[in-house]
Order: sequence, then C-alpha cells, then structure tokens
Amino acid sequence: MSLHNNNAAAHIRKMSTVQKLSGMKPGDGLIESHGKGLIKPAGQVELSETALQEEITRILTTNNPHAPQNIVRYSFKDRSYKTCIVDQMAVLFEMEGSLVHEDSDEGRRLRARGGLCEEAATVDTETEPDEEKTETPATPAEDGGEVEEVGEEDRPDSVASKIDRKEPKQTNQFNFSERASQTLNNPQRDRSCQTEPPPRCTFSATASQWEIYDAYVEELQQPEKSQSDDATKLKKAAKILERMVHQNIFDDIAQDFKYFEDPSDEFRDPEGTLLPLWKFHYDKAKRLSVTALCWNNKYQDLFAVGMGSYDFRKQGHGMLLIYTLKNSWFPEHVYPTTSGAMCLDIHKECSYLVAVGFHNGCVAVYNLKQEGTEPVFKSTAKTGEHTDPVWQVRWQKDDMDNNHNFYSVSADGRVVSWTLVKTELVFTDIIRLSMNGTISEGLEHAPQSSIACGTAFDFHQQIDYLFLVGTEDGKIHKCSKTYSSQFLETFDAHNMAVHAVKWNHFHPKVFISCSSDYTVKIWDHTINTPMFTFDLSAAVADVSWSPYSSTVFAAVTTDGRVSVLFHFVLNDVISPSYGGRHMEDK
Repeated sequence: MSLHNNNAAAHIRKMSTVQKLSGMKPGDGLIESHGKGLIKPAGQVELSETALQEEITRILTTNNPHAPQNIVRYSFKDRSYKTCIVDQMAVLFEMEGSLVHEDSDEGRRLRARGGLCEEAATVDTETEPDEEKTETPATPAEDGGEVEEVGEEDRPDSVASKIDRKEPKQTNQFNFSERASQTLNNPQRDRSCQTEPPPRCTFSATASQWEIYDAYVEELQQPEKSQSDDATKLKKAAKILERMVHQNIFDDIAQDFKYFEDPSDEFRDPEGTLLPLWKFHYDKAKRLSVTALCWNNKYQDLFAVGMGSYDFRKQGHGMLLIYTLKNSWFPEHVYPTTSGAMCLDIHKECSYLVAVGFHNGCVAVYNLKQEGTEPVFKSTAKTGEHTDPVWQVRWQKDDMDNNHNFYSVSADGRVVSWTLVKTELVFTDIIRLSMNGTISEGLEHAPQSSIACGTAFDFHQQIDYLFLVGTEDGKIHKCSKTYSSQFLETFDAHNMAVHAVKWNHFHPKVFISCSSDYTVKIWDHTINTPMFTFDLSAAVADVSWSPYSSTVFAAVTTDGRVSVLFHFVLNDVISPSYGGRHMEDK
C-alpha cells in the first residue's frame, strides 16, 4: 500500500515539473492515460496522419564542414593546377593513457620484471613447534570395527596448509620510488627539391592497314638491316686499317709534304724542280682526262676530282672521285656519271655538298653523307639546264631564306643562279652574253653567231654583287648581280679564249687572267689596260693566286710546265719589276 502511494506521489511531482518548465497551467495540453502521461506542448503544430507517416531521410557523412575545399597544387605530370584531397578527420578529444597490452613487448618485459621480484622476496613464516594434534575418539560401529582417524593436515582449510603457502609480498604504498629518463629528441627537418620537368611533345598518328603492313615489312627486314650494319662496321674497320698501313708505308712522303725544301734550288735559278709526292689512280678511269680539281676547305686532306674528256668528238661517261691524302690507293667515294664532268666546286661551310657541271649542259649536286651514287639535285631541260658544256660552277652565300645556291657559266652564253629548294633546283638567269658587247634579250631567238660563249667567271670577295666573266672571244666583262641589263665594263683582254679569271685575295682592285694566246695578265678593274703581261710561250690552261701572298701566283701551260711568278706592290701601285721560276714535271 505504501509502494503504490509513493509511485503516485512521484507521478504528481513529475507532472508539476513539466508544467512549470513549459509554462502550462494545470489541466492544459495534457492527455492523461491510466498508465502513462503524454505531454503535448502548447505551440505544437498539428500534423495530419499522412504527414506523420512521411519518412524524412537524413544522411550523416564523414566530411568535415570546417575543412577547406579549395586547396589546389600544380601538377607537373598534367601541367595544370589540381585540387588536393583534404583530410576530413577531426580530433575532438585525445588523452595519453598508461595501459599496456599484455601481449606487447613492453607488457612481457613488465611481467618478467614482476616475476623476478617475487622470487627475490622471502616470506618469513614461522611454524609452531609441537602443535598438539587433536584426536577424535573412536566410535564403535555397528559391526564392532574401528573408524580411521582423519588427520587434520589433510583438510584444505587446516592451519598447516595455510602455513605452507607463500603469500606474495605486498609493495609498500608509502615508501617506493620510480626512475625514468628521457633522451633529447633531434629536431625534424624536411628536405625537398624540385627539378625542371622534362621536355614533352604530343605525338598522334592514325593506324591504317597500309601502316600496319609497312610495320610488318619493316620488322621482317630487320635481320637484313642487322647484316648490313655488320657489313658497314666491318667496312669502316677495314678502311681504318688500310689507312694505317698506307701511312706506315708512305711516312717519308708525308714528312716531305709538310717540311721538305730542296736546297739545290738556289743554284738552279731561274728553273726549279717539281717532284711528285703521291700518284692517285683509279683503274676504271684510265681512259678519262682530269678536267677539274677542288680542295676541301674543312678537311684539308680531302679533294675532289672531275673526270671527263676534252675531245668533243668522243664524249662518253665521266666520274666524280673523292680522294684523301691518307690513302692514295683507292678513292673514298666514286660517283659514275652519264656525261663527262667538266667543273666542280665544294661548299665552304657544308663541306659535304659538291656542285658539278657536265659536258651535256646539266648541273648536279652530290651529298657525300648519303649512300648511293645518284645526285640529290639535278637539272633537267624543264628546269633550265644549259644547252652547251658547263665550264665553271661556284658556290655563293645562302640567300635570305637560308637556301644554298651556286652559279654556273656555260658556252651557251648564260650565267645562271641555281637555288636548292627542297628536292629541286630553281634557276634564275643572271646575264646572257653576246658578241657585240651588249646583253642579249630573248637569247633563244638570237642567231648562234651573236652569242658569246662564257668560259670562266669569278666573284669579288668583298663586294657581293660584283663578278667577272671571261668569254671565248677573249673579252672579260665586269657584271653585277643586281643590274643585269648591261655590262658595267668590258675589257679587251686577250686575242683567244680566256681560260681563267680570278680576283686577288688581298687587293680588292686586282684580278688576273690567262688565255690560249700564251699570256697571263694582271689587271686593275678601274683601268682598261693591263698592268702586267707575262708571256709563257705556250697556251696557259689555268692560273691561281697564292693563298699566303698577294704578289705570288702560279700558272700551268699545255706543254706540261708549272710557272710560279711574283710581282711587287708598293703604296697600292704595282711595280713593273717581277721575277719568276719555271718548273718542269719530271
């Protein structure tokens, strides 16, 4: 009865507390039931049954609402800025504990330490001597036997069993000490380095059936390529070995080539000796004549030789041979040609490009780096090739588009500029020569008798647009590249064909010419008459200035003599005194 009253009193106190907190009056907003009371606030919204049955889903995520969401970093791999993954974990409470897991290494050490302490501790227990044992009186059994006495030691709750047990020693809670040490923690350092990203390029291609077929064909040809590579390596090794043997055999000749000086020439004035050092021969070119020769400016032991024929009734094939002083037994490169090579020139900067002029009027450019015997550029009738033999070609500086170009002069009276554009030669007519001293217009319709045949030309080394042209009728024309409608000046130089005309390397006004009329003449291009005339008693085939002296030049005649002559220059005026020496090839 008292328990029921206590529950009722507690219920009344709870109802009054709710009314005070919600501000309700007694009896307002309360729905009482027999067992429990339902509390309903005064301002509660009345919902329908459908609204009460509606389910509202709320999803709790692990994302931290306070974490930044716009952190970006630069990716060198993708070359763009990308957002970073932000750590969403937030620590609300953290406390270091002192509990140690019993299976850990530290727990095992603590248990081992506690076991040693228990063994070291001794328990002082004293047993009472001569303890009286209480005997239980024997009670007679029904059959007259005696009942066995049970010892007190056999019982587990006996005093003796308690004395034999060793209790662990308790630690003194008020008299103990703990020792601990902490080492110095080294400060942490972060090191990082950033390198420049490697260069990248985007490659894209479309795979078609033909490309797949070509890939399979290339894969099948790989064994052949490997064999060709082995052959190339063997060929290179054999070439080096051949050069070594050649230099060992002809070492004396190589030393003479560099340092030999014949002291007996002092007693042979005015004649000297011209001794051969090397003789270069090629069996397949025995019936051909040497028509041109040019040294390589970059590799000074390398020179090119043009093979052809001066007999115009017996014209046939020709050859372009590349020789080196390191091996006179066999040429480095052999390029057979369908027509005789009449002239050639090696590019000064790109020493692997060789321009060749042929007897049939064609010009071609050979690349010594590429394999094969065909030229990389060749003129045709459609691209403006000459109609008569080409007597001289000469490389010039690259044009404004950095294209290589060279000039040619031919017996058809044309001076043509050839430009190497991609895979073809583009020609431009610079000057067309005529017999009457004026430039012919419409040369293809002019009579053959009025055309002047060009035989030689040379370009000024300081004035780019100025050049000289020698003709078959003995005249020398001073021309300009930019002014092609008329000659700047004409020199009545020789009585027969001019074979060579060359500017002096050191004096900008002086040039030299030679002809079949047995003479070599030195000119000043500002004067119409020659300053010096040398009669060599034979047709002069070629003349050349010395590369180390402005007063020395050499000339070769058709009777097999080489003449080295010199003159003096004083105060920009060439003196009339000169000396000379004739050397015969023995």
